[in-house]
Amino acid sequence: MPITAPTTAHNSATAFERLLTIMNDLRENCPWDRKQTLESLRHLTIEETYELSDAILSGDMTEIKKELGDIMLHLVFYARIGSETNDFNITDVLNSICDKLINRHPHIYGDIDVNNDEDVKRNWEQIKLKEGNKSVLGGVPASLPALVKATRIQEKARGIGFDWENKSQVWEKVEEEMQEFKTEFNVENNEAIDHEKAEAEFGDLMFSLINYARFININPEDALEKTNRKFIKRFQHLENRAREQGKLLQDMTLAEMDIYWNEAKNL
Repeated sequence: MPITAPTTAHNSATAFERLLTIMNDLRENCPWDRKQTLESLRHLTIEETYELSDAILSGDMTEIKKELGDIMLHLVFYARIGSETNDFNITDVLNSICDKLINRHPHIYGDIDVNNDEDVKRNWEQIKLKEGNKSVLGGVPASLPALVKATRIQEKARGIGFDWENKSQVWEKVEEEMQEFKTEFNVENNEAIDHEKAEAEFGDLMFSLINYARFININPEDALEKTNRKFIKRFQHLENRAREQGKLLQDMTLAEMDIYWNEAKNL
């Protein structure tokens, strides 16, 4: 016998209750939903997060709303699974984040004065250490992609005052790392290179560039992704133009491909 679906809500509280009711119905009656575990949902949650990221970069508000809903579903799903083992439930989850936000915003809920967002970040990291964190960097997930991880490491170090004083110092470091890499691994020198050492030097160069990006308020992950998208768009134009001419890319010269590539740059 079908279950009566909860009706559309008209405020945030009842809309959240509607989602919880649906989640409970699915967990109890749907074979797929009954089968899921924290572990089985994990990779799906990561995928949904990247889909939200794509929607944000595209500026598609309809898709952003949709992807936020998907992620919200995952959050209540995890909480429902936690409630079945009596480890936690959605109320525990919500109270936990509320308590943390209150505790880490003493300039709002206490008597601490701040002058700007940097003061807020500094207080946040100091409070985390008082809560038991052994390292300022302890909150950086080990599984983060390296580019994002480098950004978060630098932000957290900045939060306790470990940072360059101005961007000119950071750029000097970029130039220093670039020169070290160029000197050590000059492309004009055909001698075999020490791959491990080259990798380390290249990592240092990337880390310094990410640091500079942070100083000029550029998110390196977003910047690189936009460049990826730009390259894909231009390369697909190149493929389409070659197809129109009845040609295969692998049979074309670089000069021939450059004609269509430059076309794409002007679109």
